[in-house]
Amino acid sequence: MRYVMRYHSDFVVICSKQIEPLNTYIMIEHEQILGTHEFLVLKTKTMTIALILLLIFHGLIHILGFTKAFSPETVGQLSGDIPKSQGIVWLGVAMAFTAAATLLCLHQGIWWLPATLAVIVSQYLIIVNWQDAKWGTVANVFLLLACIVGYGTWSFSNAYKQEVKKGLEQSPTSEETLLTEQDMVHLPKTVQRYLRYTGAVGKPKVMNFRVKFVGQIRKNKASEWMPFTSEQYNFMNTPTRLFFMEATMKHLPVAGFHCFKNGNAFMDIRLLSLFKVQYQASKEMGIAETVTFFNDMCCMAPATLISPKIQWMEIDDNIVNATFTNNNISISARLYFNAQGQLINFISEDRYATLEDNTLKQVPWSTPLKDYRTFDGHQLTGYAEAIYSYSKGDLSYGNFRLIQVKYNCKNME
Repeated sequence: MRYVMRYHSDFVVICSKQIEPLNTYIMIEHEQILGTHEFLVLKTKTMTIALILLLIFHGLIHILGFTKAFSPETVGQLSGDIPKSQGIVWLGVAMAFTAAATLLCLHQGIWWLPATLAVIVSQYLIIVNWQDAKWGTVANVFLLLACIVGYGTWSFSNAYKQEVKKGLEQSPTSEETLLTEQDMVHLPKTVQRYLRYTGAVGKPKVMNFRVKFVGQIRKNKASEWMPFTSEQYNFMNTPTRLFFMEATMKHLPVAGFHCFKNGNAFMDIRLLSLFKVQYQASKEMGIAETVTFFNDMCCMAPATLISPKIQWMEIDDNIVNATFTNNNISISARLYFNAQGQLINFISEDRYATLEDNTLKQVPWSTPLKDYRTFDGHQLTGYAEAIYSYSKGDLSYGNFRLIQVKYNCKNME
């Protein structure tokens, strides 16, 4: 569990003095993350409502032009004459703005298309009726900027959605088979106990899964925390991880798309979903994302640990080593469990981190886990950290609260 951007790590107690018990800080952190999520949702809804109202109001104003054309005496606000043919155009623009507002209300990302057409025609009408309509330019400028951002958001997120749809089409759709005790005989007893604890035994084997998070990330200890929400799909047939994040940096929206397919990976981070802040694709990233993919299997889809791609070595009753091999890439991790059977930490030395000089180096990476709860009928960790252990000390670059897990998805949500 973690965020893949260039800011690799997951959770931190942001207090230097532990005056209260650790559990108190954990509760505070959880409340802060959920509070941040609620604030982001509220902020997004407020901005969306404001945009919807502007579209509707601006559209209604254009009805005056239509009315003036067909009933001049009823509209004293407009001094010039408007031909009936032009009046129909004014009505068409009003309808286009209304259509855009309706699409936005229905959460349809394509709302920007009718809005852009309406803005263009609206501005033409304003120019030919400048004396009476010039102040409409202000609204059109705001709406045009919103349309540009709307297009960027639609286009960037659509790239992610198209990859998800391809993955779902290629994911096995045959009748689900149940995971049995016989499927686990080759696993270390510690891992078998973990699968029983999570409730994976007796449930369908996992072919794919969808995960939603809320949390915070940062680049380094000097950076501000960026609140985020994320969604990801993992596919097991051809190891694939598709991760899409929406965050806020200095009050501006930032989106990130991480794509891992069978050992090859890239990440694309954009401001306003338009301007690339960072893009990275390399052999090292493919290795790092293989670590992440295996981490997802361990933390969020324990049923997948029966995979023949994994070699196990039992260290003691609560610790095992695992080597995951896919497409000629092998990575290793050490898994730590408690007496209850819960996975409580995952540590790998194979994951790359981006250093201050933008070079990549393998650095010990861990994801402490806690707060197990029920998700889609399974007992899974509800909260995680991701930590890089540099020579100068640990860096916790993110905190993650698991919101939803869904196994064996047939369609995109």
